Amino acid sequence: MIRGGPAGSRRRRMVDRLRAHGITDDRVLGAMAVVPRERFVPSELADVAYDDHPLPIGGGQTISAPWVVARMAAALELTGGERVLEIGTGHGYAAAVLASCGARVVTVEYDAGLVAAARRCLPAAGVDDVEVRHGDGALGAPDRAPFDAVSIAAMSPGIPPAVLAQLRLDGIVVAPIGEGTDGMLVRQRRGRVEELDAVRFVRLRGGEPARRAS
Repeated sequence: MIRGGPAGSRRRRMVDRLRAHGITDDRVLGAMAVVPRERFVPSELADVAYDDHPLPIGGGQTISAPWVVARMAAALELTGGERVLEIGTGHGYAAAVLASCGARVVTVEYDAGLVAAARRCLPAAGVDDVEVRHGDGALGAPDRAPFDAVSIAAMSPGIPPAVLAQLRLDGIVVAPIGEGTDGMLVRQRRGRVEELDAVRFVRLRGGEPARRAS
């Protein structure tokens, strides 16, 4: 249920726009209908929190556009109860959406300032069941493996081997792959790679990822 008030109206319009642009997963749409995106952006940007473009959150990082968040979440094909690893927490919005889809989320962020922000924003938004970690996302979270799904919210030439090793045999990884900040959002399952959409993301920071297969 979408809460009332100006933010609720903007959230409703966002969900309608996502549906019109091809997002059909009711679980994802329902999650985005209840997660208050304005809680995850700087206060001066709250009025544009539901516009369909990325917004700066400090440190050269951004919160992804709502369509990108929805597209990545839908590509994971969540049914509820999955253990999900997210790499690139930011302020925690995408993690909140995944948790609202019924996933048990461990999210890893390289930037200590963003970790602190996420740990404030998530409870303020009513989300208290996401584990936020400060660390190198390319190393994953081996003590919480295996994961049913992995969402990587940063561009790299390939999916880090350590992350793939923490995925269940039939698990799904959704990640943007490219050499710069422009690349292709892909879904990998059982070694098979499916190209989804052209996207732009900030670069993955931390350990060296696998090189993209030629």
